[in-house]
Amino acid sequence: MHEVLLLGPLVLALLSLFPCCSCLSQGGEEDDDGEKGEEVEVPLMGSAGEARSPVSGGGFSANGKFSYGYASSPGKRSSMEDFHDTRIDGVDGETVGLFGVFDGHGGARAAEFVKQNLFTNLIKHPKFFTDTKSAIAETYTSTDSELLKAETSNHRDAGSTASTAILVGDRLLVANVGDSRAVICRGGDAIAVSRDHKPDQTDERQRIEDAGGFVMWAGTWRVGGVLAVSRAFGDKLLKQYVVADPEIKEEVVDSSLEFLILASDGLWDVVTNEEAVAMVKPIPDSEQAAKKLLHEASQRGSADNITCLVVRFLEQGNQPGRPVNDQASKHT
Repeated sequence: MHEVLLLGPLVLALLSLFPCCSCLSQGGEEDDDGEKGEEVEVPLMGSAGEARSPVSGGGFSANGKFSYGYASSPGKRSSMEDFHDTRIDGVDGETVGLFGVFDGHGGARAAEFVKQNLFTNLIKHPKFFTDTKSAIAETYTSTDSELLKAETSNHRDAGSTASTAILVGDRLLVANVGDSRAVICRGGDAIAVSRDHKPDQTDERQRIEDAGGFVMWAGTWRVGGVLAVSRAFGDKLLKQYVVADPEIKEEVVDSSLEFLILASDGLWDVVTNEEAVAMVKPIPDSEQAAKKLLHEASQRGSADNITCLVVRFLEQGNQPGRPVNDQASKHT
């Protein structure tokens, strides 16, 4: 209590910069969004983050090795600040899958920027094939720098999480910044392949304090009493403490790897890793699986935007009755 009173003026000044998202202020808004599939025509969200109707879509890689599906809804929120991206690109003659969920706060512009630039920057990186982990880490930080340079608003500080999965040959590389999450099903078991970045984690708190910042309780643990995630793109005014350095985990794509789930905290706030895997497991169609997760999160009362993305690894080519989808990217 004494610390809160001493830091009150600073906290109030910071809070005035973040008026509307749950990452930032108790009871605010923080949502997830995504691209449209061929089945749904949805206009691009405006800079103010207006809410939209639920969208879903999906497809297959041209080589028949994986399918993907997504579903996204504003949920109970009046605005939609988050995005997701699905891309299947041919890079130097090899099929590459790129999937991401970008959960914005303080406005839509940071999440939209990351969606529009992160994967484009990544596949141009000279070390994309030779040292993919380094390429991902460097692209995250360089894209963050580009975002900070592009930020011109003096009124509100915007930021975004990023949970991404890159498929290169028989390698799956998951990179995460913030509290969206990646979970795989391997051998029937649910395994988290990312860590939510929260300010009260011992190592994160130490890093923030070593940089001259502080973590305090304001409805939940927050950086500077403001931000409820300890890593993010953007957040210019807190950048010294809130970094965009990703944690990266690599998995081998083999017969034991069944599927991957990427989702915003609109899902994970109300559904456990194990429950999500159990819901997806009996549904072979990736889009229907993503829609199932979204529906369940809504039924359980998720108060946030909800975006779910499922990538299913196929044993033998395409499943019947579904078209091959090898377009470079799809955007809302």
